Amino acid sequence: MSAPRTVEIAKSLPPRLLRFFEKYPPPALFPDLASRPSNLLSTSQATAATTTIISTTPPTDTNAQMKETSAPEVLPVPSNAPRNSNIPPEAHNLPYPNPFLPHKNFATGRWQGPAYGLRKQADLVKLASEHGVVDLLPWTIKKPGEKERLRTERGLQVKGTGEGQKVKGKLWERTLKGRLEMRRQAMLNMPALIQEWKQKGHGRGWKKWPSGKAK
Repeated sequence: MSAPRTVEIAKSLPPRLLRFFEKYPPPALFPDLASRPSNLLSTSQATAATTTIISTTPPTDTNAQMKETSAPEVLPVPSNAPRNSNIPPEAHNLPYPNPFLPHKNFATGRWQGPAYGLRKQADLVKLASEHGVVDLLPWTIKKPGEKERLRTERGLQVKGTGEGQKVKGKLWERTLKGRLEMRRQAMLNMPALIQEWKQKGHGRGWKKWPSGKAK
């Protein structure tokens, strides 16, 4: 996007979006973060290190002017967010913790919730969609098309086979096929088992008690 076009769009943005982009610069400013070494930066440090595209004078000035500045090189925050298979890797490639995802505070060793709840995320996405800048927001499940993408991925999953899944299911699911086959063979051998039971005195000295455990 050209510089004049960026300034024109910035002039039309509501104050709520301007405040958000001042605190969390658009990820489009840092397209090559994935190829750079990681460095620990907090949200405040990343905001101080980056210069936002737009800066405004106080709203009381009717002739407020907007100026464009350059964004210096910023190193990304290490991957400190929980690795969920439903979250794309680019959601973490930011010079600051994604405000829409939980992250770990290395000073305290504790996890912190997202800076914006789901309702506020949805409000920001709706507002950004109205002004055509939704692509400048960090990744969030509330972005258009994300829920449809998850439905498509889940529709390709085949339970018990691992197809489309990173975990093939619980233990009872993984051993279900073998147990069903063992039961089928036991039913086929049932007449011979009954005959042997009768010949050995109806259980006297019986050693081969059947087991229902899968082998």
